[in-house]
Amino acid sequence: MKNKRREFLKKGIIGGMAFAVPSYNFAKRGKEGIHEYLGSFESRPRIGQSVMGLRAEPISQVRIGIIGLGNRGFSMMKQVKAMTPDNAKIVAVCDIRKEKTEQALAEFGTDKPASYAGGENEWKKLAGRDDLDLILIFTPWEYHVPMSLYAMQKEKHVAVEVPAALSVEDCWALVNTAEETQRNCMMLENVCYGDEELWVLSMVQQGVFGELTYGEAAYIHDLRDYFFKAYYKNWRSKHHLSRDGNLYPTHGLGPVAQYMDIQRGDKFDTMVSMSSRQMGMDLLAAKLPDSHEMAGTSGYKHGDMNNTLIKTAKGRTILLQHDVITPRPYNRKNALAGAKAYHEGYPSRLSVLGKESHHFLPEKEYAEYRERYRSVVWKKMEDTIKEHGGHGGMDFLMIYRLITCFNKGLPLDMDVYDGAAWSVVFPLSEISIQLGNSPVVFPDFTRGDWMKKRDLRMLWEI
Repeated sequence: MKNKRREFLKKGIIGGMAFAVPSYNFAKRGKEGIHEYLGSFESRPRIGQSVMGLRAEPISQVRIGIIGLGNRGFSMMKQVKAMTPDNAKIVAVCDIRKEKTEQALAEFGTDKPASYAGGENEWKKLAGRDDLDLILIFTPWEYHVPMSLYAMQKEKHVAVEVPAALSVEDCWALVNTAEETQRNCMMLENVCYGDEELWVLSMVQQGVFGELTYGEAAYIHDLRDYFFKAYYKNWRSKHHLSRDGNLYPTHGLGPVAQYMDIQRGDKFDTMVSMSSRQMGMDLLAAKLPDSHEMAGTSGYKHGDMNNTLIKTAKGRTILLQHDVITPRPYNRKNALAGAKAYHEGYPSRLSVLGKESHHFLPEKEYAEYRERYRSVVWKKMEDTIKEHGGHGGMDFLMIYRLITCFNKGLPLDMDVYDGAAWSVVFPLSEISIQLGNSPVVFPDFTRGDWMKKRDLRMLWEI
């Protein structure tokens, strides 16, 4: 009876997931068909205007709505709250669970935001308000695109958690809607604001590395204690049950893309992906109590380790890894090679041509480079960043920069083209795997504008 019940639950989960967690079967198209499919996205005409460098009129106090108050949303609400009342105001909050909105409201005094809860479409009421400038989205992945599109269509700017989208079509939908509505749609990639990452970016831009050739990026994070406990209705484990690829590419990839001027003089060109066999999720699910929704589920599609290799238009290569189920120490790699220098993270080490042969720099010389090239923003704001924290301060700095750009009427640090290019690795890795690890071509979401050189102001602008 126990085995039958588990099989029933498994079938019920898979059957009920079709809308929320789509599973795409590309292999049936064949190699020619899939390349034709990807090519069809390259020729789409631009309906609106490019949003590269888009500026909103300065907004002295940015009026903000927040959708999703779970694990990520509640902590990020506190980062936004640190910018109130001088630079921002949280006008409204929303979560499908009323207890989450009540928990959020308890963080405010007498001037509490409006709240929406209890129904699948309550978020639309928030997005439809006429007293909001910016909507922040911290929901499960499958809701990112419909919520972002709706908010932009309601004339709101959007900042959405990673990944921004789960399919090639949805990446294009974000780009097209941003261009049609002339609204910002920024993916909230916090790692781009890390102290180490901005230091490496500063060295790149000041010529320490010389011409770049190769990078490594990763999301290696043992989530076994979280998969079946921390996520609302087990949404994250259901993606692993139905999809195989790099399901979470942007934390490691975002900074490396910025080092290499992706969409600012170079672009992702082609990629190939492959996964190892799957073991970890089956073992975890087998230990769940019978009362758990996912008890006894097996046959998870996502391999324990995914390797993706990306080549850029300028001939640079990036090794991107994803592993969230094996007992490996946390690692985003953050490796970068140039003609003059090499860096790798975890722990951070630097090698510079002519300084040491076959060795990383000694601690003293490393510290000198760290101080000399540290980003201006981190130097000037270190005490404030430490006060508010959030993943070592990167969360606060990201929110600070987002709101400050709106306050001053400046272009955002990252745009919809960045979010689409970094997120599309998810579906493209699926396609490559289903086609027997075949190379696939990246869409050009900028429609040729990637060749324009643009500065990353986040390095020096307070």
